[in-house]
Amino acid sequence: VEIFTGYSYLHPGGKILGESIKGIAPGFGISTSYFFNRYGGITLDGGGHFGGRTDIGTLQFGPVVRIPTAGATSFFHALVGMHREGISGFHTSTGVGLTVGGGLDLHIYPRISWRLIEADYMYGHHNFGPGVTVNNSGGRLRTGLVWNFGQIGPPPPPPVAACSASPTEVFEGEPVTVNASASNFNPKLTLTYTWSGNGGKVSGSGATANVDTKGMQPGSYTVKADISDGKKGAASCSANFTVKNPRPPTISCSANPSAVQTGESSNVSANASSPDGRPLSYSYTASAGSISGDGPTARLSSAGAGAGVITVNCTAADDRNLSATDSTRVTVNNPPPPPPQKVPEASLLNAIDFKKNSARVDNKAKAILDDVALRLQREPDAKAVIVGEQDVKEKAKGLAGQRAANTKAYLVKEKGIDPNRIEARAANTAGGMKASIWLVPAGATVDTSSSTAVVEKAAPEKKTPVKKAPAKKAVKK
Repeated sequence: VEIFTGYSYLHPGGKILGESIKGIAPGFGISTSYFFNRYGGITLDGGGHFGGRTDIGTLQFGPVVRIPTAGATSFFHALVGMHREGISGFHTSTGVGLTVGGGLDLHIYPRISWRLIEADYMYGHHNFGPGVTVNNSGGRLRTGLVWNFGQIGPPPPPPVAACSASPTEVFEGEPVTVNASASNFNPKLTLTYTWSGNGGKVSGSGATANVDTKGMQPGSYTVKADISDGKKGAASCSANFTVKNPRPPTISCSANPSAVQTGESSNVSANASSPDGRPLSYSYTASAGSISGDGPTARLSSAGAGAGVITVNCTAADDRNLSATDSTRVTVNNPPPPPPQKVPEASLLNAIDFKKNSARVDNKAKAILDDVALRLQREPDAKAVIVGEQDVKEKAKGLAGQRAANTKAYLVKEKGIDPNRIEARAANTAGGMKASIWLVPAGATVDTSSSTAVVEKAAPEKKTPVKKAPAKKAVKK
């Protein structure tokens, strides 16, 4: 419901007896409008104008249409009803009048508006006697106050706001974002946001604020947003977040191998993690030797360290200078003594056989000696010892020495072996009809001094005389 009260100026227009009716400045207007919805209703309108010679009063009703906005409301109406006019010297005439027009109301308070202007066209027809007719066709201007009562439908919900923080748990130095969501505000008005908090540095001028948590102690904190549309709409909300206690990294350290010999190295591994998901850096120290590496693995060198235990400290630190340290040990042992070197030994390379009572090197023996020569050529540091033997049944003397000497002579003269690499010896005891050839590597010896004698130069081979059979006596015939 709207009730208008205010001043009204009327220029009724028309003539009476040829004389124009002048405008009537003194006047008032009053109307009551009932709206069925935000835009349409019905109006009962009345007014009085007192001009001295002419008085006009109206009481009319009709439909009204309005266009409400945030700051003003424009309206249009068409009214019909009583139009009463009184002119000095004539009786008062009551007839039917018509009013069409509109105006503009400025909103001052929720229940009071100022009708800045109302401009209407008014028409009225009157008969004041035979031959005296007046047709009023003029305009009306009004201004005044509009009083508003009631409302259309249920009352609008009040403005509300909701705030949320993301993330809700952080570590000192990590940023927090707070968002404010406003509802039930006039969508045609611009909202302003004012942010505040009980910790950290809160910055933001719109629906989002940022919190700098650098230097904040662990605990729970609140960020608040005050929202206003610049008129009567206002709401506030708050969101909480927590600064968590920082947790240091964890680390375990191991070495592989855990025992090395002096001068050897060991691989050191650090298994570290941050329960808060922070990046880690690594460092190592050793009580002896030297260690290198700045990642999850390092290498310990025991060079320069004596036998004993080396302690290796492994440290992991995060970007907040929180760290953890673990240690492992590496035992350094002196190297074992080298195994005793195997003394080279002489070995029987081959043997050649001789015929009874002969020291001659035959073709079969030469084939064996050719292989001996090849072996001596392949092993230039080795020597050969030839031991000649003689069977007890052989009657010729010095066969053992002759056999050794002849064997050496073949190797020297026929195969080109250095004579200094070959030693010929004769066995002192009876043996077989052969010559044994021993291969003596560098550093090895053949102990034959007690059973053999060196043959310096063999005597020429003596042939065993062959006994002639006695001549057969002639048989006398």
